[in-house]
Amino acid sequence: MKLPDRVLTLADLQALQAAAHVHHTPCGGSGPLVWHAWGAGAPVLLLHGGSGSWTHWARNIAALVRAGRQVWAPDMPGFGDSALPPGCQDADHLPPWLEQGLQALLGPQPVDVVGFSFGGLVAGYLATAQPQRVASLMLVGAPALSDERLPPLPLRIWSTTPAGERRDAIHRHNLRTLMLARDASIDALAVAIHAANIERDRMRRRRLMLTDALRTLLPRIACPLAGQWGEHDVLFRGRLGLLAEVLPLARDFRGLTLVPGAGHWVAYEDAAAFDAALAVWLAALAGPDPLLRSGADRLR
Repeated sequence: MKLPDRVLTLADLQALQAAAHVHHTPCGGSGPLVWHAWGAGAPVLLLHGGSGSWTHWARNIAALVRAGRQVWAPDMPGFGDSALPPGCQDADHLPPWLEQGLQALLGPQPVDVVGFSFGGLVAGYLATAQPQRVASLMLVGAPALSDERLPPLPLRIWSTTPAGERRDAIHRHNLRTLMLARDASIDALAVAIHAANIERDRMRRRRLMLTDALRTLLPRIACPLAGQWGEHDVLFRGRLGLLAEVLPLARDFRGLTLVPGAGHWVAYEDAAAFDAALAVWLAALAGPDPLLRSGADRLR
């Protein structure tokens, strides 16, 4: 089945899902870990954000497939359609389940990893626990780079409001508060994705995102590492300089891209810019490229 060129509507999302090859791997006995895969070629693993699923990447999958990559996008344990294993409470508990699934699906083949938000923290743990698995890592809006406590965001409680227009209005408010920088970005598809995802989040007590856990992992990550952030990411409002300080702690840091005008969910809000930067990164990893020979001096 042909992938939609651009995912702009719920019908496009459904077509993208219908085109996927769906795989199940063990996830603790209470149900499977669900993987969606598209395309052929060198594998790239997309790890979604907190309260998310593979649909966080809905606007990026087709571009990767057109570039000749095989895309693997799991619903991580406790999210989307995947089961929550017993005792699985935070990002540090997820890599063994992901590695078990990758071994079953791909054998020992290394993968390029892109981790969004909470998924970036999970990717950090995966890269340190399974260095032979992670060929490269791009962090996207990742938290846990500082233990500085930020003021709480004015998110609204949605769970006590019946499904319908009033709940959708709460979801739109929360998307604007946390995920997206522009009102125009909060379209019907964004609301539908967010609503479906957040209502299936079974790992509600995770706390490592509020620590400096990823910062402590960076010096132990051996693979090439880059970052991509929206310049208006609310988690780094007024402190983008922290990225210049912390990301070069990685042993093979290759640089940071800031996407103008975009917020935390940069891969959705400006998919064209995000996909272009990701394509440059992945292509450069595949061969010699002077732009990626020495990372720390190319922070921009």
